[in-house]
Amino acid sequence: MGRLNLKQKAAALEKIAAEIRACRICRRNKTGLPVPGEGNPNADIVFIGEAPGKQEAQTGRPFVGRSGKLLRGLLADIGIDERKVYITSPVKYLPKYVTPKPSDIAHGRTHLFAQLGVIDPKVIVLLGNTAAVAVLGQKFPIAKDHGKIIKRGGKSYFLSYHPAAPLYSPKLREEIKKDFRKLQRLIKAGKP
Repeated sequence: MGRLNLKQKAAALEKIAAEIRACRICRRNKTGLPVPGEGNPNADIVFIGEAPGKQEAQTGRPFVGRSGKLLRGLLADIGIDERKVYITSPVKYLPKYVTPKPSDIAHGRTHLFAQLGVIDPKVIVLLGNTAAVAVLGQKFPIAKDHGKIIKRGGKSYFLSYHPAAPLYSPKLREEIKKDFRKLQRLIKAGKP
């Protein structure tokens, strides 16, 4: 997409958000407001989840519910200002059946890849398997592969649990904290 300045990137991201709002395929079998994503258009790090939840669909903002509070707390714990990252998901509306279908993820990739093309981050954090499938086109055993970096096409992808996982399985809270501490070390070392 070439080198865009901050203002051009913000305008390009707003154009994608408008496309999402107008997209009939995105809205099919979904409910609530669109949740295109939010954050710094010049972000070095993008966090990708799954799909909006109920609170996200009410507000139009990503990760504002319980799992969002956990994600934002993890960012604060490792010294990352949430205003300096970009947070989004492949599926931009809350599915009526809650869990996104493969067709939802496949379509959402169109908008997600357009956003990533504008932002051009150094690190893309994949929060769970839906994010991994959407971005890398394959599932990973997250229980085994969390905390790993995958390099493809000149980009670094960091695998971790979705922040909702510790809400259902509290023993995973420490695992996701370890992942974020590892992410912090990698970023500080300039290695992702």
